[in-house]
Amino acid sequence: MAFNSIIRRNTAAGSFYPADPEELTSQINGFLERAEPRDISNIKALISPHAGYIYSGQVAAYSYTQITGSAYDSIIIIAPSHGEYFDFISVYHGDSYETPLGVVVVDKERAAKLADASQAIKISRSGHGQEHSLEVQLPFLQIVLGSNIKVVPVIMGNQSRENIIELGNTIGRLFSDDNILIVASTDLSHYHPYNNAVELDKHVEELIGSFKTDQLLDDLTKNSVEMCGGGPVVSAMIASALMGADSPVILHYANSGDISGDKSAVVGYLSAAFYKK
Repeated sequence: MAFNSIIRRNTAAGSFYPADPEELTSQINGFLERAEPRDISNIKALISPHAGYIYSGQVAAYSYTQITGSAYDSIIIIAPSHGEYFDFISVYHGDSYETPLGVVVVDKERAAKLADASQAIKISRSGHGQEHSLEVQLPFLQIVLGSNIKVVPVIMGNQSRENIIELGNTIGRLFSDDNILIVASTDLSHYHPYNNAVELDKHVEELIGSFKTDQLLDDLTKNSVEMCGGGPVVSAMIASALMGADSPVILHYANSGDISGDKSAVVGYLSAAFYKK
């Protein structure tokens, strides 16, 4: 890494996931060993949760085990902004993201291409400073794909209908012929009693599992579903379809109550893939 490189230092290590590289590697490998690989290939997009690994890491592993050992020219990670609002889609302006496992290089060529193609998408530091939802995906990618991956880190400041559609169409149009993976980072319903959460999340699961992109977008717009990363998910669905994906698969669902035993107010997690048969 060059002396003057702009590195986004990790901020979630030690809280959302272990800060010690050996402990982190062991934890992720344990999750992967317990996750069921499916007989699918040509995966264009994944959905992965972004809570603390002790709660959602096992669900995330069901997505990441499907691509273990694969090779992609670039990974576009789309995540929501939890703590900072801005009215556009922010593609990281720096050179790399840091995790305890090393730095992940930003694909600046594709990042610039993406931002140049739309007024709604900008090269920016906005949203990237303290946001965990993107960072927590990186250690899994480093483990299953190796240390030489390149990423395009994307944070959605405003998950408006227009931004969701614009991002999905722009990615799909620009990179339809490239060997690209999209990762959409989201959790599902928040802080409902266990049975209510399962019912709410089941509706989202059914829409994703039947590739009903338009209906999911409509439900998001009407606030009739709960997904903190609903925009990233719908953008990924739009883009993956333009990239040739024709089949969805739900890989795993769980919520925090399944882990902690406290079912009074839970958070839902889902893993899924979109692939070309």
